[in-house]
Amino acid sequence: MSWDPPGREGGFRWPAGPPESEARASEPGSGLRGLSLFDAALPGGSTETAVAVSTLAQSIRHIIERSVKPLWVRGEIIDFKAHRNGHWYFSLRDRAAQLRCVVWADDQRRIRTAVEDGMAVVVYGQVTVYAVRGDMQLRVTAIEPTGDGLLRRALERTLEALRRDGLLAPERKRPLPRLPRCLAVVTSPDGAALHDILAVARRRAPSLRIVVVASKVQGDGAPEDLCSAFGRLARWGKADVVIVGRGGGAKEDLSAFNDERVARAVAACLVPTISAVGHEIDTTMCDLVADVRAPTPSAAAESAVPLWADEEQRLRLAAAQLAGAATRCVQASGSRLGRACDMTLRGAMRSTERRRSRLDAAAGRLDALSPLATLARGFAVARGAGGRALTATADFADGMPFDLTIRDGTVGAVATSVVPDAPAVQP
Repeated sequence: MSWDPPGREGGFRWPAGPPESEARASEPGSGLRGLSLFDAALPGGSTETAVAVSTLAQSIRHIIERSVKPLWVRGEIIDFKAHRNGHWYFSLRDRAAQLRCVVWADDQRRIRTAVEDGMAVVVYGQVTVYAVRGDMQLRVTAIEPTGDGLLRRALERTLEALRRDGLLAPERKRPLPRLPRCLAVVTSPDGAALHDILAVARRRAPSLRIVVVASKVQGDGAPEDLCSAFGRLARWGKADVVIVGRGGGAKEDLSAFNDERVARAVAACLVPTISAVGHEIDTTMCDLVADVRAPTPSAAAESAVPLWADEEQRLRLAAAQLAGAATRCVQASGSRLGRACDMTLRGAMRSTERRRSRLDAAAGRLDALSPLATLARGFAVARGAGGRALTATADFADGMPFDLTIRDGTVGAVATSVVPDAPAVQP
């Protein structure tokens, strides 16, 4: 027999079988009388070789950890406490027993759901002993729901948080671009979902630019990787529409797309998003916050990428409609112009007639007042030197020559006498 100090491999090391004296000592009622001098030499075999409490606790811990390998344990969580030091403490129980459990802060990143009292779970961990208190406990590194209980509670909390922040409101949904120039796909580069999206998109629009933003879609670190992918996409800023998703799988395989952080990253995307996670019957938080939810990755590609043949037909139809509208517009404009020309011509003719009538009337009045008309009626005009009109007797003198203008010419004359009219007699 020998004694090793406590350590990783420390503790008691017993021979193949206990000595006969030890066997006798273990019998009921034997007491200390069954111990031999050889037994008393063992650690703890006598008062002189008594071991410290810490030594015994550490030895028991090493024995248990070597004997019981890490395993899955089923039970219900009670007395859950999230300590300020970052660790989680709770008990796992069934109808007959309970076991203390601890989740160290460093192990929590692999646990994809929140924990609370009353949850039915299976946990994975190592049975050990907390030597400070001498308590046996299970050091947990993974927690999974049994059935849908734990997952449903986690989804309900996430759903309520997203609804409270307005991320599920229908009015925040954006329409997809009609003719995108660049499609971004956030998914695993090795998955079948990417193959389906590329095949559909290239068939529908061969020259469309497609950018793959690689990310894990399941397992440890998948939520963080998806959030990082959306961060890179936002910094790049050249995509017109984004598809995020993966192929089908078990519910636990889709858990990354139910993570609240991923759902908020999808909701915060600056361009319209299409969520295509799993099969048609699967619905995740990303489906609820995305602008469009597609039942499959192939359907997502069909929603994001228009069929170019259909667009060409639509453009030809639009061109024909535009040409017809232009022709009708020209014809209507020509008709309106013809009517306007007729109206303008008739208005001009009426205006000309009115002006001609006024001109004729003015000409008649001018003709009546014209000296030529007076001459035509038998009157004559006397003009002196320089053509000055002689209109009074004072303008004449005896023997003064002057010209007499008549209707058809001029006659030279000489004034032989000038006799003014007698002034009128005032009454």
